[in-house]
Amino acid sequence: MSAASQPQVQPLHVPRWRQFYSLMKPRVIQLIVFCALIGMVLAVPGIPSLDNLRVALIACAGIWLVAGAAAVFNCLVEKSIDAKMRRTSWRATAKGEMSDWQTLLFAAVLCAIGSYMLYRWVNPLTMWLTFATFVGYAVIYTVILKPLTPQNIVIGGASGAMPPVLGWAAMTGDVGPEAFILFLIIFLWTPPHFWALALYRVEDYRKSGLPMLPVTHGNEFTRLQIFLYTLVLFAACLMPFAYGMSSWLYLVAAVALSVGFSWYGWRLLREYSDALARKTFRFSLIHLSLLFAALLVDHYLF
Repeated sequence: MSAASQPQVQPLHVPRWRQFYSLMKPRVIQLIVFCALIGMVLAVPGIPSLDNLRVALIACAGIWLVAGAAAVFNCLVEKSIDAKMRRTSWRATAKGEMSDWQTLLFAAVLCAIGSYMLYRWVNPLTMWLTFATFVGYAVIYTVILKPLTPQNIVIGGASGAMPPVLGWAAMTGDVGPEAFILFLIIFLWTPPHFWALALYRVEDYRKSGLPMLPVTHGNEFTRLQIFLYTLVLFAACLMPFAYGMSSWLYLVAAVALSVGFSWYGWRLLREYSDALARKTFRFSLIHLSLLFAALLVDHYLF
């Protein structure tokens, strides 16, 4: 999964450790780990045992490290692009304050430690799935898809949608249909989430040379796509209830949140403003967080 962040004001003199840490995109990683944790919780019937908790803690740490490595590698590859964009120009890689070798070594160490933890103390399937997600985001999406096609977010969204699958695999050693339902929700959530951001950051993307949808196909077409995706996402959000993964409590939350997201998409389609695009982007984060939180509460109450 991948989420975006708002512009950040960095101090003039940033400690080296904070420069390294910021390259891991910590706020994005928090959402990734949260989604992985949801997959872990839903994979275990009832109250987890101490052994379940131990595995979940190690899995979260391993996924956090590998996801952080992917984010660092992304910053390395896109340093020249980041330097042109206001919301990313503060990064140490974009400012030339960190060498390519330092950045690459940091990413390699994070990936190696995280992968070892997953292989040694969780299970090999989780390690290989997490590593495949790293390759999907850091190489296939960042290096190939993002600079070549306006559908980069759609295709590359598969990597960002993997965290619940990783969590499920960590606790069960396999991947069931429930995990793929969670994957589908995030996969369909990703395009309207990122395109809302791209609408009000379109000039940044145009200067960077990235073929984001608002740049290649225009504002109106992007708004239509956002609205259509919110409708398809609405249907996907009902699947946990339809499949028997959840009860009416989740259903009520899913309907309310999905109506809200679709309403934002409809308003954006009818009458555009940067302020509304920002609100749509922010609501998309609320939508996914509360949707998965509702799944979590429903799992334990019912």
